[in-house]
Amino acid sequence: MSAQLFEFLSGKRLGLLGFEREGRSSYAFLRRHFPNRPLLIADQAPVELGGDPHAALLCGESYLDILRRCDILLKSPGVSLRDIPLPPELEITCQTDLFLRFAPCVKAGVTGSKGKTTTSTLLHAMLRASGIPARLIGNVGVPVLDCFDEVDGEIAVIEMSSHQLEFTRASPHVAVWTNLYQEHLDHYAGGFAGYAAAKAHICRYQAPEDILIYNAGQPLDEMVDLSACRAERVPVGLGAGEADPFLRSLDGLNARLRGEHNRQNVYFAATAALRLGASQEGVRQAVTGFPGIPHRMCPVSEADGIHWVDDCIATIPQGVLLTVDALGDVDTLLLGGLDRGLDYREFARELDKRPMRTIICMPETGHSIAGLLKDQGSRKAIVSVRTMEEAVEAAYRCTAAGKTCLLSPAAASYNAYKDFEEKGAHYLDCINSTAAARSPCPG
Repeated sequence: MSAQLFEFLSGKRLGLLGFEREGRSSYAFLRRHFPNRPLLIADQAPVELGGDPHAALLCGESYLDILRRCDILLKSPGVSLRDIPLPPELEITCQTDLFLRFAPCVKAGVTGSKGKTTTSTLLHAMLRASGIPARLIGNVGVPVLDCFDEVDGEIAVIEMSSHQLEFTRASPHVAVWTNLYQEHLDHYAGGFAGYAAAKAHICRYQAPEDILIYNAGQPLDEMVDLSACRAERVPVGLGAGEADPFLRSLDGLNARLRGEHNRQNVYFAATAALRLGASQEGVRQAVTGFPGIPHRMCPVSEADGIHWVDDCIATIPQGVLLTVDALGDVDTLLLGGLDRGLDYREFARELDKRPMRTIICMPETGHSIAGLLKDQGSRKAIVSVRTMEEAVEAAYRCTAAGKTCLLSPAAASYNAYKDFEEKGAHYLDCINSTAAARSPCPG
């Protein structure tokens, strides 16, 4: 632990709010460095610690009482404090904040409504292929404090969600902001404005010697207040390939990076990697060898002659449309998930322009989208179902051999699943079990 972080945490009443993956990681980090320090841990669900005499628990309906019982609150990203009165003397922080402020390494952060996982994974691979010590952490599933004590001399590539940025007071040396669309409107006071303000923390605290790489195709200054950002601004758009022969040379090197959105992700990552000292050869090698992202435009089966594709990570309408356009042969689209207050009217109009013949609609948002499509007179086959099993069975009936069936929800998965990974895994299970049930018995 750095001396500055030790000093920051010393002499204060510490609390942990939320005890899922990141909360457990925070607990383990604090216990490594403060084995006997009193801790207050709060979660709406029951918490099992295995007998820690120095920890007190607040669980159930009164779990938010922790806000009045500590000086520093280390909050997990999944816990929303929307419309909750906060004591003015309470300092709320998070893993990302502590890492950005105190970790002894160069930090490269990537955020965006879509594309952040692909861009951060590519950036990490480009640095490693160039012989630069780097590690990929953050929203990719590796809590940043898990490696706080090991990153000295490395470049930390940090994928950052809006929830992880919401309470930060520092920004990375190199920030990549891929795009900004409506998302997580249920989490923030002010809806989209609150969401955009949280995202803007990736560059709000940057110094003049830092770098902000952003989407040239979006007017960020009109969408969010960037007046506090002092970094060098580097716009990157699809036109960058026309101006930069090296970026253009990366086009079409990898079929797993199909689509204009992935082309732009490559440009974002390459621009950041070169600024961080990567070689052109290392960048090219990383693009060529990119294996794809699980649950992102990911082929999972060829059962019954159908190309089954899992795109469960597409939780907003723009991501779905980009994937449909990139694949080019989608015959059946499966969508629907948790209703977080997004307006799907424009999405329904855009879907009707795409060539797929069938749209299979699952709860909750899928049923709303089905209604919108019918109200606008869509001539596509609109099939409303209750479960993934019913959705996949319908997809077998409706999808032509040689064409693609795409699961791309345009919504989060929490209404029926732990996360999008679980939903994607269930999709594949249903494909396989339905295929087995449809196969003729041998002999």
